[in-house]
Amino acid sequence: MCGIVAAIGSRKVAPLLLQGLQRLEYRGYDSAGLATVAPGQLHCCKAEGKLVNLREKLEKTPVAGCCGIGHTRWATHGKPDARNAHPQLDEAGQVAVVQNGIIENHRPLRQHLEQRGSRFNSDTDTEVIPHLVAQALANLPDTVPPTDRLRVAVAQAVQQLEGAYALAVIWLGQPEELVVVRYHAPLLIGLGEGEFFCASDTPALADVASSIVSLEDGEMARLTPLGVELFDGSGQRIQRTPQPLRGGNYTADKRQFRHFMLKEIHEQADVAAGWVERCLAAPIDEGLTTALQNVQRVQLLACGTSRHAALVGAHLLEQLAGVPSSVHYASEFRYAPPPLLPQTLTIGVTQSGETADTLAALTIEMERRRALEPNSPPRLLGITNRPDSSLGRLVPHILDLKAGVETGVAATKTFLGQMLAFYAIALHMASQHQSASAQVTACRQALAQLPEQLSRMLHAMDQCCADLAHGFAETKDVIYLGRGINYPIALEGALKLKEISYIHAEGYPAGEMKHGPIALLDQHVPVVSIATPGPVFEKVLSNAQEAKARDARLIGIGPVCADTEIFDVLLPIPSVPELVSPLLTVVPMQLLAYHVAAHRGLDVDQPRNLAKSVTVE
Repeated sequence: MCGIVAAIGSRKVAPLLLQGLQRLEYRGYDSAGLATVAPGQLHCCKAEGKLVNLREKLEKTPVAGCCGIGHTRWATHGKPDARNAHPQLDEAGQVAVVQNGIIENHRPLRQHLEQRGSRFNSDTDTEVIPHLVAQALANLPDTVPPTDRLRVAVAQAVQQLEGAYALAVIWLGQPEELVVVRYHAPLLIGLGEGEFFCASDTPALADVASSIVSLEDGEMARLTPLGVELFDGSGQRIQRTPQPLRGGNYTADKRQFRHFMLKEIHEQADVAAGWVERCLAAPIDEGLTTALQNVQRVQLLACGTSRHAALVGAHLLEQLAGVPSSVHYASEFRYAPPPLLPQTLTIGVTQSGETADTLAALTIEMERRRALEPNSPPRLLGITNRPDSSLGRLVPHILDLKAGVETGVAATKTFLGQMLAFYAIALHMASQHQSASAQVTACRQALAQLPEQLSRMLHAMDQCCADLAHGFAETKDVIYLGRGINYPIALEGALKLKEISYIHAEGYPAGEMKHGPIALLDQHVPVVSIATPGPVFEKVLSNAQEAKARDARLIGIGPVCADTEIFDVLLPIPSVPELVSPLLTVVPMQLLAYHVAAHRGLDVDQPRNLAKSVTVE
């Protein structure tokens, strides 16, 4: 989940590293650091907390050098303090390493190194790497040329590592060279004008590189001011054609909003308008039609918020298109995939396109499908807001959300975009299957009105949720209820509240309340219930009444009607067909979570312990 960046050229490297780290801070903001190397000097500067702290340190004590590495950390091993921040150095302070990933065998490696006299200064798994590199450098025969010594030493060091990692290494003995290597973690090489870069993700390369080369597992690169050399796992030189760096606006502006999250919630009307213009008339691009032809079943792989969107998608695929669909936690699918069945479409959902578990699950499924059907290309589709990501390079077909840059760690407009992507798929497959034509027509008509409804609703709902948030000052637990297609929205509402306000919340199918969760209810536990007209509307109201009878404060989300007077507070939405309602019921959930967190004075955009992209298992 950490972000790494490295650069070499003729310019002072520290400002370039800081610029890249700023673009990667979504990957972690527990601490940050950088190291630069110049003839006779290796400088290392680290700071606990957000990147601004490192920037302030460097303003007071600038570092020299035109070659360097940088890191922004999400803590895995060791507390998030300056001692455990990257870069990590060897004992002599001559080798510096930054790493994204987890070294699973770091304990036996550390014990072995300590037995040989090494002393460690951090609790990180990463610190074993500079010690291993330094050890390899000391033992290299004189026959190894100076220009190959760091690369060969790094190759020997990584042969001892187990786990997933992307790393960059610099060495005082070769100040005009850096070596990078990748194994099960993303790493890109950026080619600029007389300077070269590497980074965990493309935003760090924007504005400095014109083309990129993606490293594959086990590959290594040597970067110097003269160019880039690529090597495979056996140390043999390889060639790869650079690809143009796709254009993208990676800068973000809060405009008049207090936080990025609030701005992004309000941008959902624009996301919906763009989707209606692009997709409602022709839901699926011609390039995807082959992947969707003759599909008998769909399996969806995702984590977190993306999984909630997938649950909505599965409901749509079954109810609109009549296609059996199942949703899997990507982390569980990796180790217990279901039996292989023919004519199955697998969809991976990840807003960043870099979620480690989802990518690994898709890779496993691709290999299984090739073994089952060697003469047929695997039916794999990705849904992401970042088509230039690892997901885009892994699967043959991508649905791009086109939601624009999302800075807030808690996903909002990308969640809406993911749901809309599933509406596009379900509508297309329904037309293929010629199923539920009346439902499909009603759904299309309602979706056409969505942008205007969202726009009106966002302006009306914002202050209402801000006022309601004051009543959550002492709240410690909240229950969210939903049924059918809105059960995933109850899960998402609970997740949003947990993520940014740190209040414990749980989402349940409303019909399951009597099977245990009702024991939690009293006057201190608010209940948020989604009540939209449909087959189970009266059942939802009955479940809500049961909660109210236990003295719980009852907050409803649904259209204004006489039946909803049972709620202590109603957050009203327009009256729409139930199948379209998740696109509206999620908005009060997002706004309520936002205002509760903002009222508590918390860091809404970068909540503790979280990162925007989960790139480790």
